[in-house]
Amino acid sequence: MSRPILFTARLELVPMTSEHLPLLVELDADAEVLRHIVGRARTAEEVHAYWGPICADLEADRVGLGWWIGSRRSDRAFVGWWDLSPDRPVAERPSRAEAGWRLARGHWRHGYATEGARAVIDHGFSTVGLQVVSAETMAVNHPSRRVMARLGMRHVRTDHRRWDAPLPGTEHGEVVYEVTRQEWITDRTRGPGPGPGRPPAVR
Repeated sequence: MSRPILFTARLELVPMTSEHLPLLVELDADAEVLRHIVGRARTAEEVHAYWGPICADLEADRVGLGWWIGSRRSDRAFVGWWDLSPDRPVAERPSRAEAGWRLARGHWRHGYATEGARAVIDHGFSTVGLQVVSAETMAVNHPSRRVMARLGMRHVRTDHRRWDAPLPGTEHGEVVYEVTRQEWITDRTRGPGPGPGRPPAVR
């Protein structure tokens, strides 16, 4: 199994490769996009140093997990990335994975973050066979927390960690959200709604 191409109503998500590094340079050059990540923009050199190994890493790909680049189906415009990453080393049949996403600022507040995340989560449960999907962010990152709630995730705890260069708001902690396989199944049986249970088209 490897990461498939995922389709939603408006997005096409393709496996991230080194060919996408120019898009990641563009994305991480916006300080506001990285406000709750590193608190500033990254230089092109920093992007290549950080993302280059991730783009080349195929360990998670062998079980159908990893990172996807998303574009708008209507005009091929780059929207952002989504990931579903298992614990390392990657088990033959992983039971848990962490979801994440990052969107270009021009595509904020259009529902794309939820739409793309729902697609990778559905893939994780329906195809990979995951039992739990989690996500985390700074407690003060309310837009990401709203996405997690729309995906049917529950706030399970708030962690307080030590950072070498803490960002504003760090004192409020990092929130961890989760959705279980059974919750996903239950949500899907209810039909269309705000939760994660809408299977994406796969190619």
